[in-house]
Amino acid sequence: MRLLFILLLTCTSYIVTAEEAAKAELPPLNPAYKAEHGMVLVSQGSRIFAINLPHLTPPHDVQLVYLLEIPDVAFLNLIRDAELITIKPQAFNIQRLLRGEEIMITADVYQGHYQYEGNLVYEKKQLLMKKRLYSRELKGLTAPSQWQEYDMITLKDNERIYVHKITQAPSFNHLMFVDLTSACLQKFRTSKTIPSPEELVYKFVNCGMLKPLYYDTDNLQ
Repeated sequence: MRLLFILLLTCTSYIVTAEEAAKAELPPLNPAYKAEHGMVLVSQGSRIFAINLPHLTPPHDVQLVYLLEIPDVAFLNLIRDAELITIKPQAFNIQRLLRGEEIMITADVYQGHYQYEGNLVYEKKQLLMKKRLYSRELKGLTAPSQWQEYDMITLKDNERIYVHKITQAPSFNHLMFVDLTSACLQKFRTSKTIPSPEELVYKFVNCGMLKPLYYDTDNLQ
């Protein structure tokens, strides 16, 4: 019994030491990335996803998709029913999300775009950024092209989110939810460098059940 206790204590100490070592290896946060990072909130079923509004220049030169913990049913219903919900968070360092940290942010919630006459629905709402699903730094980008490339997020079973890989300007931000019934291309050619949302739906239509999550070209021209 005493030997078992010693072994358990040793294993626990090793795990804690390993976790501390992993944290110690992370570079310090760049204070320049502490800013107001606007986001779009979208839903699929009973899940809410937060998508940042990227720029091609710091401190917003990242692509992120995060799973949000649902604060209450009324909030979920708001996201489900509205055409567009955006949030204007208080300043925080977005590199924490790049690292996959679970953090609480405080944000004003708008129906519509908070920068373009959106309506304030919640003020200083506490939102838990629960789990990183996707992150990408917008550095060393490829030139714009009619060939569009997508990364894929696996949710569960056949559920996927396809995320357009933003290029040098001009580019666009696009996310598509697909419940797969057949294979889906992650690279395809479009008629223009900046295709319409309708053309992109057509490109995915044979993949399965679709739900367009978000499309915009703001700040990427």
